[in-house]
Amino acid sequence: MDGHDERRHVRVAVVGSGFGGLGAAVRLRREGITDFVVLERAGSVGGTWRDNDYPGCACDVPSHLYSFSFAPNPDWPRTFSGQRHIRAYLEHVADTFGLRPHLRLGHEVRLMRWDGDARHWKIETSRGTLTADVVVSATGALSDPKVPAVPGLDGFPGKVFHSARWDHGYDLRGKRVAVVGTGASAIQIVPAIQPDVARLTLFQRTPAWVMPRADRAITGAERALHRGLPFTGAVRRSVLRGIRELQVQAFTKHPNQLGLVESLARANIARAVKDPVLRAKLTPSYRIGCKRILLSSAYYPALARPNVDLVASGLAEVRGSTLVAADGTEAAADVIVFGTGFHVTDLPVTERVVGADGRTLAEWWKDGMASLRGATAAGFPNWMTIIGPNTGLGNSSMILMIEAQLAYMADYLRQLDALGGRGAVLTPRPAAVAAWNRRVQERLRRTVWSTGGCSSWYLDAGGRNTTLWPGTPGEFRRATREVDLAEYEVIRPGRGPGGEADAAGPGGEANAAGPGGRAVTTPARPTEEATR
Repeated sequence: MDGHDERRHVRVAVVGSGFGGLGAAVRLRREGITDFVVLERAGSVGGTWRDNDYPGCACDVPSHLYSFSFAPNPDWPRTFSGQRHIRAYLEHVADTFGLRPHLRLGHEVRLMRWDGDARHWKIETSRGTLTADVVVSATGALSDPKVPAVPGLDGFPGKVFHSARWDHGYDLRGKRVAVVGTGASAIQIVPAIQPDVARLTLFQRTPAWVMPRADRAITGAERALHRGLPFTGAVRRSVLRGIRELQVQAFTKHPNQLGLVESLARANIARAVKDPVLRAKLTPSYRIGCKRILLSSAYYPALARPNVDLVASGLAEVRGSTLVAADGTEAAADVIVFGTGFHVTDLPVTERVVGADGRTLAEWWKDGMASLRGATAAGFPNWMTIIGPNTGLGNSSMILMIEAQLAYMADYLRQLDALGGRGAVLTPRPAAVAAWNRRVQERLRRTVWSTGGCSSWYLDAGGRNTTLWPGTPGEFRRATREVDLAEYEVIRPGRGPGGEADAAGPGGEANAAGPGGRAVTTPARPTEEATR
């Protein structure tokens, strides 16, 4: 859809068309809701799998687990699929579930503001304004690239780009290329471009733990089996999910159990890197799992090639064509590729969401992101997020978390309908948000992400882990199975003259109509999961 739909008010506005946004759209249709739009700033769907098309880009989660349970793909070509196939899968989902009429491509959301009088969201986009009863924000955490403010970068005479904004029109062959960063993108980029460049210099602030990637082509017989007997694909997915669920305990409760995995990772370095000096530079000093464990069978061999230099220090300054590391090492470059991640704990979209009291979501979250069950935020009525605070995973598929949040979204909308439909409002109580996040942070204290001795992008500026879920996807699914109205302030549509409604009083919720359609306030109770 190109945005010619003239409807200016919808029941639900979904923002973003990656896995979260398309999943939300599918779930809305399955719930019988067709009065919705999906606002997407780009010209096609795909989210991070559209934006990240750098050389070597692939997923580090098995293909059959990195797909929707309601949209199995029997034809994945590899056990770990590449960007091209994942993006094609998302296009297929959009077609198969009839989502095209709901898409508004090229509609960048510039501002979302809650109108308390009208009880809806006013959404300003690059191609006009619309209103919505409910907003589902599915912009994702990996959507806005982060480039460090390196002194002198503006004066660099060569080419500069981020891994998520790859310039395919620029030929790297024969060039001196500097790659900054050693995260999930960099370890895929380095071996992909190393054979073609004249010289590759990798600026490594902190080494990563890298395990071999057990990738292989999925045979034609396997694919035929999954097509002919769909339950076999479901079994494969269930086995993969079960294995990952068992692994979570080591990350979240017993980090010392990761010692065996760490010894295997050390052996992987020793096997691929014979130079003891280089091997020492590549060996992390923190517990494995503290940062995301990366998968690659080509990264270490590429670093051992004669045209590659590893600088075990971060990029500190640029002087013309010379790059200077924090330890004083200098390297000449024609191209700088930043593999420096994204704005995860300081999401730019939060500056564009204005709640009931006139403050932005960024202002509410200035001391750290916090939501109720990773979905709703205090002060923001009828607003939800997919992949919200503390919903990330350190070792499994985010699709599992997304599907759990879609179930919560569906029940949220059912509750609004039960409360009277249009004009009904649900806003999470600050006490419920605080109780939920207190429990999450308590559980995070004993995880490897907190005790492993590293500084990672999981942590915000204050040192709090506001990104990861401290349990299994199964636990999260159970915690988000349905909406507990005790955690919300509720406003029903008015039934008297003028359509007036009553808001819940302090510490309570308006969840029942009294004489004349007036709301009756009943005391709210904290849920067991939020307080135990």
